[in-house]
Amino acid sequence: MSHKLNVTIESADGTRRDMQFVTERMYNLGSATRDPETAVAHQQEVAKSGIHIAFDVPAPRIYPIALHALTADDELFVQTDKTSGEVEIVLHMADQLYVGVGSDHTDRALETVSIPGSKQACANHVAPVFWPYDEMRDSWDSCVMRSWVDGRLYQDVGVNAFIRPEDIIALVRERVSNVPERDFTVFCGTIVSVDKALGYGAEWRYEMEAPETGRRVGASYQVVDILSEVKPEFQVPFFNPQRDKAA
Repeated sequence: MSHKLNVTIESADGTRRDMQFVTERMYNLGSATRDPETAVAHQQEVAKSGIHIAFDVPAPRIYPIALHALTADDELFVQTDKTSGEVEIVLHMADQLYVGVGSDHTDRALETVSIPGSKQACANHVAPVFWPYDEMRDSWDSCVMRSWVDGRLYQDVGVNAFIRPEDIIALVRERVSNVPERDFTVFCGTIVSVDKALGYGAEWRYEMEAPETGRRVGASYQVVDILSEVKPEFQVPFFNPQRDKAA
């Protein structure tokens, strides 16, 4: 099984070409910062909402993701009002390594129960424009990522906070047993929001900027809570109402 995504490859000289990315495996990383201390603020941020990181597993932690979760659609369906995006570096290995940007949208209610499960509950949104990494290698650390929720700046971080793309690829190959030679996608982790609290909202926008060349790539999407479309008296509870009794 594979997932296909039509993208545009934008080179440093401004030329653009269409390409179809084939993804056979996808992974999300957590706490993928060069300095482990940089990830602490985000860990504290999610802990306020009852989400606890598996610190006994070495960072960066790897979450395999089902392929249907990868999308560039304008709408993203969710099941609660407690979901939020995370702007992240996105890597795609094909004939060469390409870099882009995306949003690992996450169900925060489910994340209090299972982080891997929450990663499957929402789509991983990606901007359908990528840059060849070889052209960015020398200037990579100057790039900046930002995200907004309902028009409010939510995240603002340099990519130099995160493990470099070539090292991410090596790390995934080392820790995962069946990584294909090519045709896989990696979301590379996130960092604390500007106000150090999880944000919720309906409209999400994100971008990556390369200041040395003035180039930007990004996308936006609208969150649709489909469970809320069911009249309240007919809604099935998101969590099993017998869960606490069973415990």
